[in-house]
Amino acid sequence: MKKVLWAILAGAALLGAGWQSLRWSAQRMDAQRAKFVEDAGNLLLALQQYKEFTGHYPTGQNLDIARALSGQGPEKVVILTVRKNDRNAKGELVDPWGTPLAFYFSGNSVLIRSAGPNKVWEGSASPGSDDLFRSN
Repeated sequence: MKKVLWAILAGAALLGAGWQSLRWSAQRMDAQRAKFVEDAGNLLLALQQYKEFTGHYPTGQNLDIARALSGQGPEKVVILTVRKNDRNAKGELVDPWGTPLAFYFSGNSVLIRSAGPNKVWEGSASPGSDDLFRSN
């Protein structure tokens, strides 16, 4: 009888630990998603400020955009808002999971895209896609 009781208690403890682990993972994921939203908002503001100073958005890929916002482009405009954003060893602007962000420009609109927690670029039609988007 004591062995059964101990087995039940041990099982309950394992279930409790597993449940807590899942809750912690979900909270961490929510924090990382919130960080993406905040970082992308800062970048959208930075891109708008850059456009107000220069008359156009920066051009090129992620690294070109990061350099332009840091004053290393031909216009030499430094946008301080972008200094809060994370970068990788190459200097590219990255999402909370370390994947370089993708930037899309169309007229006065900007779309910032993250590959999400799984770090894989997926189409929005893909089941289970966790890519994140933010636009102005």
